[in-house]
Amino acid sequence: MPHREDERKRRSFRQVVRVVVSLGLAGAIFAYLLGSAADFSEVRTAISSMTGTELATLGVAALWNLATYGMVVVAATPGLSYRQAMVLVESTTAVANAVPGGSAVAVGLTYGMLGSWGFSRSRSTLSVIVSGLWNNFAKLGLPVLALALLALQGDTGAGRVTVGLLGILALGGCIALFALALRKEEFARRVGDAAARAVTRLRRRLGRGPVEGWGDATAKFRGRTIGLVSTAWKRLTVATVVSHLSLYLVLLLALRHIGVSQEEVSWAEVLAAFAFVRLLTAIPVTPGGLGVVELGLVAALTAAGGDEPEVVGAVLVFRGLTYLLPIPLGLMTYLFWRRNSSWRDSAPPLAALPVDDPTLIDPAPCS
Repeated sequence: MPHREDERKRRSFRQVVRVVVSLGLAGAIFAYLLGSAADFSEVRTAISSMTGTELATLGVAALWNLATYGMVVVAATPGLSYRQAMVLVESTTAVANAVPGGSAVAVGLTYGMLGSWGFSRSRSTLSVIVSGLWNNFAKLGLPVLALALLALQGDTGAGRVTVGLLGILALGGCIALFALALRKEEFARRVGDAAARAVTRLRRRLGRGPVEGWGDATAKFRGRTIGLVSTAWKRLTVATVVSHLSLYLVLLLALRHIGVSQEEVSWAEVLAAFAFVRLLTAIPVTPGGLGVVELGLVAALTAAGGDEPEVVGAVLVFRGLTYLLPIPLGLMTYLFWRRNSSWRDSAPPLAALPVDDPTLIDPAPCS
């Protein structure tokens, strides 16, 4: 009992340290970012110079961007309605953006919400992993696409080519590993066992017992993934690409409306900056990449030729619409989920859904 109490205290202390470090880093980045602008009054002037029409088009683009969030989840979760997906995604996005280490909390909330609607843990896991894989494929693929477009415009250098080659290798390696895991059951089993050994070593350092059965679980999960991907890969791919490009569109419109012209920073250069900064968000240093994304975008866009006050203003508007706006919306959807009982245990059983392999059917509504 004392050992457990000590472990809880250590875990709480580590959490407090993570929160302090995360918020301190974000604050330091913002202080540097705003202090480096030539004159913050110029940033305010640039933002306030937008017309009503420009603000309206930005608002429409931001709302469309939010609306695309649920498309990937619907494609990855057979039986989930679009309305449920939007409640799920907005709520978990708000947590990920507002709480240090919120990505892990958001995953737990995902399981809780899907479970309340009748989705089993295995179906929820399939949704989380497949949608996450497709999002990461897009994050790896967008820099390659952006560099290819820059090359067509004759705007490449040795550094960009090197990064592009590394991106191609990383994307190809991830796709190859995923394909091997799906193609060969024994390979999937070995991957699961290797992951179990790595986690077991980590748990032993924390004084905990080993994990077992991951090889068999991974092999079973492989079967379920094949059933989903074989029928939904096109919808998953289209939805993921639309979602990422919709986010890019908000950034591009913010830059153009505030005054950063095509001659200063081309749309392909904006895409390159957006794509490479998106890769940074794969490492959850701060909630929702707060501070890191802003610094990365401002540095990349000003280096490409953008006026610094205008770029800072555009990035702040972009982040306000895509980072801050989902937080109050997510709070409302979370409260709706807590109070709404009409969706409880509403998930259709797998037997009622089109599944290629009948052995994948799990009639249990929740486990």
